[in-house]
Amino acid sequence: MLRFLFRKTGYGLLVLFGVVSIVFLLFNVLPADPARMTLGQRTDVASLENVRKELHLDKPVGVQFLYYLHDLSPIGVLSAAELQEMPALRLFSVGDGAFVIKTPNLRRSYQSKKPVWEILTEALPGTLVLALAAMLFATVVGIGLGVLSAVKQNTWMDTGAVFASVTGISAPSFFAGIVLAYLFGFVLAGWTGLHMTGSLYDIDPFRGRVLNLRNLVLPALTLGIRPLAIIVQLTRGAMLDVLNQDYIRTAYAKGLRRRTVLFRHALRNALNPVITAITGWFAELLAGAFFVEYIFGWKGIGKVTVDALEKFDFPVVMGAVLFTAGIFVIINLLADLLYSAIDPRIRLTT
Repeated sequence: MLRFLFRKTGYGLLVLFGVVSIVFLLFNVLPADPARMTLGQRTDVASLENVRKELHLDKPVGVQFLYYLHDLSPIGVLSAAELQEMPALRLFSVGDGAFVIKTPNLRRSYQSKKPVWEILTEALPGTLVLALAAMLFATVVGIGLGVLSAVKQNTWMDTGAVFASVTGISAPSFFAGIVLAYLFGFVLAGWTGLHMTGSLYDIDPFRGRVLNLRNLVLPALTLGIRPLAIIVQLTRGAMLDVLNQDYIRTAYAKGLRRRTVLFRHALRNALNPVITAITGWFAELLAGAFFVEYIFGWKGIGKVTVDALEKFDFPVVMGAVLFTAGIFVIINLLADLLYSAIDPRIRLTT
């Protein structure tokens, strides 16, 4: 178990290092000047040089990359001035500074001057709520339609469920989002009460932030369409395989009710590939949420990233990419552990 965790953690760190390298080099070949973007277009040369020195832009790209890795590392060497600005656990002194355990530093936004970590943590709850709502919708409806399709095999219900799932897989999220927003948020808005855009919280001039779950409906439906389609097909296929097993026929022969056989015996043994899809798709939803959040104006990491791209706010974009990559690694590790807990036949040896 420990060997498996160390190995997976090592693979995850290699993935993150690769993402850091690619993203850093990609943004360093762009012609934009971070110092001028930080201070604005109207500034003097002396101020620009001071900012370039503070951001290490006066050094070669390789040295800048090492500084960036040091900022991201949970351990490092901080000067006395840096120790006063950020919380850190001092291990031992090094010259006028100290070797410390610290929070990874994603630097500051060029536009708002706020720490990138603060910007992302403010946007993260919106993305997580959206992804969880979409996954809940896809899981409940997908498993239900998959079971119904398997039980009613070769009927119009089966054909309709399969056709709907194929259509869902074929529809890109950005296209489905535009269609749903226009149809239910504009044309039928008087009947649905839904809006084309909106976030989890509305700003009321008297009450401040007000929770508005109606704004969650259309983004969650849009984001959940593709995983729902996959879950329907996986559940249907797994249920058909299980229903042909000998122990299912034995359960019927014992006189058990059909509902008991289907849900206690058949569905329970058919869920392993479905859970695999659910855990994998949850990570995918975090990436797919970028376009959905932008279409519906949903305040989350995706919208924050797209807005930062429009303004060439590189620290926010780089931080969002690394943040999302870290979530991918953690979810994949948890998924491997979940497989072994659900199915004892799976051993943690890879």
